[in-house]
Amino acid sequence: MSGNPKDEPLHYGEIFSVWSFSTKAKGAISCYQLYYNHAGDHDLKKLINDAIAQARLEVNECDALLKSNGINPSPELPDRAEVKVEDIPAGAKFMDQEIATAMAFDIAAGMVACSQIIGSSIREDIPAQFAKYHTAKMALNARILRMSKEKGWLVPPPLQVKRPEKVTV
Repeated sequence: MSGNPKDEPLHYGEIFSVWSFSTKAKGAISCYQLYYNHAGDHDLKKLINDAIAQARLEVNECDALLKSNGINPSPELPDRAEVKVEDIPAGAKFMDQEIATAMAFDIAAGMVACSQIIGSSIREDIPAQFAKYHTAKMALNARILRMSKEKGWLVPPPLQVKRPEKVTV
């Protein structure tokens, strides 16, 4: 268990984690393509495209890791057809604020998954790979937060406006 980590076997937890992460990323690509069709805001569409590109990178790298270790990855979903936002009925359309919020939660969940994989892996290359994904997801989430604030989409949780006064003893 020393030397080149790529020569070391994967343990079952690593296999399941990488396989599951890849499968989730494939679902995210499909979901984000749907969001892209519904989005009206240009900045949001750009962010969605960047999130799709990141998910495709994750799929390609995870599937290559699995294949190099004799594991078949899950099948990819077909790309969604592009639709003009004007063709989607108002009652069936996701609003930009909903898309931004859903993506922020999804990407945050991906960060948690990356952290779990980093912590449970014994091959050194896997934590490095998932640390890279974690960093990319942090950057995407920071962009979503900034955009949501700038566009007035952010619905903050209850804020502590009045703070208790300090008691001196």
